[in-house]
Amino acid sequence: MKPSILLLSLLSTLAVVACDKPTVVNVPPTNSPAPVAVPVPVPVPGPAGPQGPTGQPGEPGQPGKPGEGSTVIVVPPPASGPSK
Repeated sequence: MKPSILLLSLLSTLAVVACDKPTVVNVPPTNSPAPVAVPVPVPVPGPAGPQGPTGQPGEPGQPGKPGEGSTVIVVPPPASGPSK
């Protein structure tokens, strides 16, 4: 059993080394034109426009239903100062 594990580990090491791929370096062609900087327009904010008309007031809401369950609302205590 031990010799077969040893042989298997050696063969797997050789298989990994044999599958190693070389690094490919892509060299750009020398006859390509140099990149040209293109100016980008910068937006400049103008003066503020006139204020629009006031909207209409909303309709009042409907009153809520009285409670029907045993819901308990827990109010957290007020925050205390930092402890020393």
